[in-house]
Amino acid sequence: MSLFSTTTAAGAGRTGPTMPQALRSGRVIVGAGMVLLVLFCALLSPWLAPHDPLEQDLLAIDLPPLFAGGGDPAHLLGTDSLGRDVLSRLLYGARIASYVAVAAGGMTALVGTVLAIAAGYLGGWLDWLVSRAAELWMAFPQVILGVVLMIALGPGVNNVVLSVIVVDWTRFTRVLRSDVMSVARRDYVAAARLAGFTKLQVMVREILPAVAPLLITLLTLEMALAVTIEATLSFIGLSVPADTPAWGVMIADARLQVYQNPWALFFPFAAVLFTVLGLNLLGDGLRRALDPRQQQSRRLEN
Repeated sequence: MSLFSTTTAAGAGRTGPTMPQALRSGRVIVGAGMVLLVLFCALLSPWLAPHDPLEQDLLAIDLPPLFAGGGDPAHLLGTDSLGRDVLSRLLYGARIASYVAVAAGGMTALVGTVLAIAAGYLGGWLDWLVSRAAELWMAFPQVILGVVLMIALGPGVNNVVLSVIVVDWTRFTRVLRSDVMSVARRDYVAAARLAGFTKLQVMVREILPAVAPLLITLLTLEMALAVTIEATLSFIGLSVPADTPAWGVMIADARLQVYQNPWALFFPFAAVLFTVLGLNLLGDGLRRALDPRQQQSRRLEN
């Protein structure tokens, strides 16, 4: 069975859209373009950045961007309160945001998906244990739990990733488990068992492809959430060191000079918004294009 060939709840065996069809979606094209632009800036930041992001020039503090008038051609997006180049810091900040998004989103998805498929398909005591653990974990306010974990672990990008995994694995487990239980009752899963597939083969070859559209949506949303969490923790000083070029640190530094130099606050905030919007558009577009239930719903509406 192809990874994106799934059945609908209304009828087993119906083939869903394929990845090439999904790539023609407007949301997917726009979202993927925005995400790829951020990744491009992150990977090539050492070559794209016109200055060292930590280099200070106290004779050129709080310069506006060149297009705003009164700017310096050497600093296209201006400088901050210490004379550091805003464009260079934005480009290097994309590296931290991209790393947290990929690492935290991917590992959270892996942990949550494995638990969801195992609990939803195998059932029994494992399902009871995973469900109770998820309910207990969700009883704690996630924001407070994340802050407490960061205080206990200490600052660091890897600790941010670990904090996101520990806090958010329930999001994947809770949502995917119900979908797995629905897929497990379908005819082609029963046929796979009759054909002699082991439980592991059924979970990997039949159930995982069926829940892939929902998994992709959750993954992109989790990546967007991870970017927001990292920026928030950087803003309050619980992520990277204060001299590290990260978007949250840039916002924290610029808030004190918001009236003198609002552009230094605008650009990192816009970078966070741009990245989160791109990931959300990509996830929503893939969900609409790959999930056959969405296709069926739109056909019924028309």
